[in-house]
Amino acid sequence: MDDVDAVQAQIASNMVQSGDWVTARLDGVKYLEKSPLKYWMMAVSFEIFGRHDWAARIPIYLCTIFLCWLVARIAGWAMGPETGLCAGLALATSAGLWLFTRILIPDVILTATIALAMWGLFRALEADEARPRAWALGAWAAIGTGMLLKGLIAAVFPLGIAFFYLIFSGLWRNRASWNRLAILPGIVVMLAVALPWHVLATLRNPPYFDFTMHSESGSYRGFLWFYIFNEHILRFLNLRYPRDYDTVPRPLFWLLHLAWFFPWSGFFFGTAGLSYRGRDRASRMRLLCLCWIGVVMGFFALSTTQEYYSMPAYPAFAMLLGSAMASAGEQSRARGIRAAGTVAAAACVAVAGLLWASRGYPTPGDISQALTPNPSAYTLSLGHMGDLTVRSFAYLRLPLMLAGAATLLGALGAWLLRGRAAVFALAAMMVVFFQAARIALIAFDPYLGSYPLAVALNRAPAGGLIVDDPYYEMSGIFFYTNRTAFILNGRRNNLEYGSYAPNAPQVFIGDSDFVARWQSPDRWYVASEDEKAARLRSLVGESALHRIAGAGGKSLYVNHP
Repeated sequence: MDDVDAVQAQIASNMVQSGDWVTARLDGVKYLEKSPLKYWMMAVSFEIFGRHDWAARIPIYLCTIFLCWLVARIAGWAMGPETGLCAGLALATSAGLWLFTRILIPDVILTATIALAMWGLFRALEADEARPRAWALGAWAAIGTGMLLKGLIAAVFPLGIAFFYLIFSGLWRNRASWNRLAILPGIVVMLAVALPWHVLATLRNPPYFDFTMHSESGSYRGFLWFYIFNEHILRFLNLRYPRDYDTVPRPLFWLLHLAWFFPWSGFFFGTAGLSYRGRDRASRMRLLCLCWIGVVMGFFALSTTQEYYSMPAYPAFAMLLGSAMASAGEQSRARGIRAAGTVAAAACVAVAGLLWASRGYPTPGDISQALTPNPSAYTLSLGHMGDLTVRSFAYLRLPLMLAGAATLLGALGAWLLRGRAAVFALAAMMVVFFQAARIALIAFDPYLGSYPLAVALNRAPAGGLIVDDPYYEMSGIFFYTNRTAFILNGRRNNLEYGSYAPNAPQVFIGDSDFVARWQSPDRWYVASEDEKAARLRSLVGESALHRIAGAGGKSLYVNHP
């Protein structure tokens, strides 16, 4: 793993090794922009299973399984067992959930806390609920837990959803409803969960109070300013520095949900015919889901967006889709399933076309030789998709054949089978397709990661390490070697702010520092992208740069072989 995956795992590893579970660090530099719970979960996993890349992924995987079960449980409780089954299946086999849980980002864990909070608040507001206070306090605890994952957004979303649900359901007029939410004791519970870390992080990373409403290079204003103002307020206003991200156009951000919930997105049309104003619990839950989707999607209509930012609304989408699937008549359900089957058939034809078009290309080395880099697109989570070329699909023949078989299976099942059998055929299609995608990601690993360089470095004689890139670009070297390094011309993006903290380690070096180290009697290694090799040679000379390993368009050099 590399990029954000290795970054998150290394932070967790640093916490275990240093004993400091309050302030995150990378290469000794303070990394103050994220909440800590995901690091704590990975750190606990390391303590139990050892320091492995697969151990870092266990918390995400367990939370993903839990989220799918939770959605099925909520939908089944509120709208019936058939709806629960369909909602859980729609989420578990949706393309979006699979895709965005391949990355070590906390969004799926955050989504689980929001789903818990919404179920707790909903049950607290139900007139026949015997223990409204317990459910309400559980919801407030879930909100506090979410704040340790993603900050204030974990409170803004559930409280905003609850507010609009109270308005549109008319429950705001009922004083008993407000009492059942246990607001004051609930806030105490929420703060008891979330506040201690925020206070400790502020005290350990002064200055404490700074209310500057602009962000620029070269300044350091402590944890509280960076975390609250820069990472929350200025990010929402698209004024954050560093600007190391981009935004998906709003219409595309909405339309992509047809892909994220494939193969069930054909049932979105059926959600228009559902009841949202009835007196039954199912109608009230569907109204809550509408508010849920409206708050999350409305929030990001006003802010910057990445492809996965809408994940906190996935449970609501899944429950509405499950309700549409369960309540649809035979003909309506068949139309939704056949729509998915038609798309699957088109995908099968496209896969066959790619296999045919790439049939004559040889596959020497790894896939990096056949890709066309587009660095300007990498500020989006799926930016590397634009690197694919027809030639690159020659390296993906096995996953393409598996994907073709999966989509053929889905298309035939959707058109030839009926009822649950057709539904399960589409689910089986996605399971096989996910395996094809997993194999494709393995083929991409040398290009996206730097694991082969780390292996070579671990086997090489002892020496200092220099990385010719920002930390994120070769973060896998740091994780798989578990060592620090000097970073050549890389004082930007995520580590820039912490590098200006008092007593920050001087790990960022320029060309002159690199040359001095490289020409010293000591052994030094430098990891760099191949396209930068000419610049390195111009600095130290052709004969002083000895390549000892390479993969994926990146190489490891030593000064004294």
